[in-house]
Amino acid sequence: MKKKLAVWKFSSCDGCQLSLLDCEDELLTLADQLEIAYFLEASSRIQPGPYDLSLVEGSVSTPHERRAIQEIRSQSKFLVTIGACATSGGIQALRNFADVRDFLSVVYARPDYIETLDKVSPISQHVKVDFELRGCPINKRQLLEVANAFLNKRRPNIPNHSLCMECKRRGLVCVTVAHGTPCLGPVTQAGCGALCPAYNRGCYGCFGPMETPNTAALAQRLKDHGMSSQEISRVFRTFNAEAPAFKEESLRHEE
Repeated sequence: MKKKLAVWKFSSCDGCQLSLLDCEDELLTLADQLEIAYFLEASSRIQPGPYDLSLVEGSVSTPHERRAIQEIRSQSKFLVTIGACATSGGIQALRNFADVRDFLSVVYARPDYIETLDKVSPISQHVKVDFELRGCPINKRQLLEVANAFLNKRRPNIPNHSLCMECKRRGLVCVTVAHGTPCLGPVTQAGCGALCPAYNRGCYGCFGPMETPNTAALAQRLKDHGMSSQEISRVFRTFNAEAPAFKEESLRHEE
């Protein structure tokens, strides 16, 4: 029998779900083994659970989402988070460094109608997660590898080394060494193919911290290149600001 796949959306931009749709021809090769039972981005057709594999995009930012993820977990044999929002809070977790009520009063005419949590959090803070797939957005080839791995009852073969390895394999000149461009590559997990350094831009940390990131050493290097404490703090507060390694380093440089 075909395995049942479900794809869920929480607070996010839909970019990671679009990466799945972008697989197109590759999905056809999985059609004999996988049945898309729930994926509102692609179809209004809904099949009830339980589900063999659930892919979850987005972070938890409302009481409704906090309840919903518990129900999804109970209906899922395996649950995989996809993207920066689901694995470390995403861009919306930047509000964790301020008081959410200040934002509500500025953005909404009637903030009393808004139901939200004080803090944005990744899925893993609420339920057991079987695997985290990083990226903003995720790499579609890595997504296919994860689906294949769970179909064949094995661990996904996803690299956990730094982005610098991808730069070396592509023969790219280090943008920090060559012209002092701030780059999070030494502490960021590989996965994007060193896209930004290939265009002489520093890595923004889209794939979050690598397995053993030495953020303190990188911060000192950035300081040596003339960055202020405020600038260093902001470098670590982008797509994965709530990831523990990046969050702790950013807090060390607050003024």
